[in-house]
Amino acid sequence: MKKTLLFVCTLAGSGTISAQISSGQLGGQTLNPITTAVPFLMISPDSKQGAMGDAGAATEPDVNSIHWNGSKLAFAEKKFGVGFTVTPWLRLLVPDINMYYLAGYGKLNDRQTVGASLRYFSLGNIDLTDATGQYTGSYKPNEFAIDLAFSQKLSKNFSLGVAARYINSSISRVYFAGSSGNAASTFAVDLSMFYKSNTLKLGDKKAIATAGLAFTNIGAKISYSNDQNFIPMNMRLGGGLKTHIDDYNTFGVYLDFNKLLVPTPPVYQTTINANGQKEIVIDPATGKRVIAEGKDPNVDVATGIMQSFSDAPGGFHEELQEINTSFGMEYAYNNIFAVRGGYFYESKAKGGRQFFTVGMGFKFKVINVDGSYLIPTSLQNPLQRTWRITLSFNFDGAGSADDAGTEKVQP
Repeated sequence: MKKTLLFVCTLAGSGTISAQISSGQLGGQTLNPITTAVPFLMISPDSKQGAMGDAGAATEPDVNSIHWNGSKLAFAEKKFGVGFTVTPWLRLLVPDINMYYLAGYGKLNDRQTVGASLRYFSLGNIDLTDATGQYTGSYKPNEFAIDLAFSQKLSKNFSLGVAARYINSSISRVYFAGSSGNAASTFAVDLSMFYKSNTLKLGDKKAIATAGLAFTNIGAKISYSNDQNFIPMNMRLGGGLKTHIDDYNTFGVYLDFNKLLVPTPPVYQTTINANGQKEIVIDPATGKRVIAEGKDPNVDVATGIMQSFSDAPGGFHEELQEINTSFGMEYAYNNIFAVRGGYFYESKAKGGRQFFTVGMGFKFKVINVDGSYLIPTSLQNPLQRTWRITLSFNFDGAGSADDAGTEKVQP
């Protein structure tokens, strides 16, 4: 029953059905998804980047930058800001799973910025039964993460960032046969960098190029029982180009690549037993399963990160399948109204999340309201009806009148 609960909660966190299928075949394609604990850490927590196909490594800095690339905070235009996002999750499957995200930042000076965020993932109500199917109570598991971040400009165009994260998951904290499990927890860090160019000439227009690289959730494994599980350590690389069409209109395009820094499940050697059933071959000397292709995934964190670039059983082709692509666009008028769109692609062999996103944003003085909606490319997808709403406030300090209007381009 513990395994069933863990499976359900992991499924809810990842938001993909096929990513939970073990290695096999689907439509003639070999499935070998990478699964991790606490996958809620990879869910887009805000509606702005969520409306641009989950591209966020090199987008403009905002109150939610810690999730995408914390080093962007050093380039925030306002002195401090705070935002709150609500995301109903997997509405096609479950009616009461929600994620909440509270984030904020404050500039210490022109070069240094600190930030913090709280991500809370409620997995709804789960009814518990005994071995005979009799109702024994209910439980509301949850997961959360608390972040503290610091970003420093090293030059006019370049910054570095670091974030510390505490992660807690209570999905196993429920009674089974008179005993209860404990909440699992661990720590992780993010390391990131961001580049923002001087004003460029793009024909007769002015433009600004950006680039970002972030290593996120780099931390110890998390344990629900005797087994230790990798958390979703990830590398995000992205670039962007924002063009100023005129004094009032801007248009930006952004492209991200994501890769989990987690070992790929190997292909194990199998045999047919006396009952005619297929079973995995066990090495009598070590008691471990015999690997036919790939590498042993039961390694330490440092080895797992390095191994993740070369351990796919299908070789280089499968390694490429493990790279997810996010593409986003944003049109803004006078820095007070924006329309956004994007596309997210994940190989079917690695989970099959493929969807379009759309969204809008409005600004009135210090108040920003952003919304997004997700449109899967396949019918009856569990990600259908996914929407996000973000309310944020950005301030320049008491008495500041520069809270709205045209964004200035610095030469």
